[in-house]
Amino acid sequence: MAKQAERRTATRGAILAAATDLFGTQGFAATSVDQIAAAAGVAKGAVYHHFPTKEAVFEAVFEEASEVLARDVMTASRDARDVLASIGLGTAAYFEACSEGPNGRIILGDGPKVLGWERWREIDSRYFGALIPRALGVAMDQGTIARQPVEPLGRLLLGAVTEAAVAGAHGGDPRAYVTALRSLLEGLRLRA
Repeated sequence: MAKQAERRTATRGAILAAATDLFGTQGFAATSVDQIAAAAGVAKGAVYHHFPTKEAVFEAVFEEASEVLARDVMTASRDARDVLASIGLGTAAYFEACSEGPNGRIILGDGPKVLGWERWREIDSRYFGALIPRALGVAMDQGTIARQPVEPLGRLLLGAVTEAAVAGAHGGDPRAYVTALRSLLEGLRLRA
């Protein structure tokens, strides 16, 4: 029984790896289940055994890409001097990752279209949407920024970050957006 579970896990992993590569390079619309199966070295039926639709494969790829990117963002922001700098470093890592490679196409390009806005936001909030409000709450507790309702400020910043990341994924210079965000964050800082 353990070997069968290992084979299922390996097959599912091969399907997701192949789909990630295909969705990331040619996009959701241009990728077929036949291509995913061929790239994974499995039968088309094996893909459908693990995922009922191509959209379900995409959602699993999106979840996995979001989880990996969230870990990378957290790692990039660890060595910051304070919470606001941490938001800046994490956002810079997010912008950079979404401006090159498959992340931009999967997370910001096809994600909202394939999953729909509500589902995309639901998944995104588990990985990224909660990070900014949490960091703002810490910044307020530490006296780095003025105490105020976290939810509206968090949504405003998250909206700005999302728009900038989309622009970067479509050819904008992510460094320019990082500079602008850092200025915005410094404007929140309380002066002694």
